[in-house]
Amino acid sequence: MITIKEGAFVIADAHYSYLRPELLGLIKDIHSKKLLPTQLIFMGDIFDALFGEVEYTHEINAHMIELINDIADSIEVIYLEGNHDFNLQSLFPKVKVFPIQSQPIICKYNDKTIYFAHGDFDGDFFYKIYTILIRNSTILTILKSIDNFFNHYILRKLDRYLSEKDDCKKFIGFKEFIDKRLSSRVTCDFFIEGHFHQNSSLDFEKFRYINLGAFACNQRYFIVKSLQDKELLEENIFSKEI
Repeated sequence: MITIKEGAFVIADAHYSYLRPELLGLIKDIHSKKLLPTQLIFMGDIFDALFGEVEYTHEINAHMIELINDIADSIEVIYLEGNHDFNLQSLFPKVKVFPIQSQPIICKYNDKTIYFAHGDFDGDFFYKIYTILIRNSTILTILKSIDNFFNHYILRKLDRYLSEKDDCKKFIGFKEFIDKRLSSRVTCDFFIEGHFHQNSSLDFEKFRYINLGAFACNQRYFIVKSLQDKELLEENIFSKEI
């Protein structure tokens, strides 16, 4: 079981790419020890496209990968894979990587039990089939070969499409959605996830739910602090020229 530390940094849905490089400044400040988190927790979709079997996605993200691995020499780094970044353990040998099938992960903070997840671990039947297929090494190798043949046109097109998405949309009926999705099967103190980009907290009978704001939307990240009433995460906004 993972023990969460006071002062841990929690980052969700940065969707980092050469078209959305904002995360690089924060990671550089952690790497240079200008910022001193006690732990670094990535909640998935940190990269817009990073796949273990596709070398081109390693190349375009090489500097960020190197920085994260260097940071993991000094502090514990936890990485919950998302739907844009998966099959990552070989890329981050020093990082505790949790694939979708291991989520939510159960953690302890003081005397509290906390579940962490990216947020896409319990999609409908067709989404679950998709998640299995898209993470399959053979399928990824075939897709990589097709992309290589077209000189990475497919992945560059994907980058452009993803960079233009609105990461700050309001999810109408979000509380009802989470209630139906989790209330009957979750018992813990806090359930924390990203994926939906809502930056909101909700109280249910058996747990307090926190949906993290996307770093890609206004460069939000969160710091774990001592519990006061029901608060657990302090919101911060990173602002810096890269």
